[in-house]
Amino acid sequence: MNDHHEEAREGPKMDIRTLGIDLAKNLFRVHGVDAHGRTVVERELRRRQLLPFVAQLRPCLVGMEACGGAHYWARRLPSADTRSG
Repeated sequence: MNDHHEEAREGPKMDIRTLGIDLAKNLFRVHGVDAHGRTVVERELRRRQLLPFVAQLRPCLVGMEACGGAHYWARRLPSADTRSG
């Protein structure tokens, strides 16, 4: 991993503008980029970790593959209306 990834901070201070989520049965891969397209976070999360991770972020665009699981997760993810800024 390069220095940029090692310096990435997780939590509300991350400037994630777009978050991609690769859905799987138990292990999800997330990739977040800032406004300049630079990688801010890239990691694997277990099913139980996904919602708490997304809930701590500022509102951002979330992309998921088109599959049956995406509909479930889209309903579970916090909306911009319920997040505090």
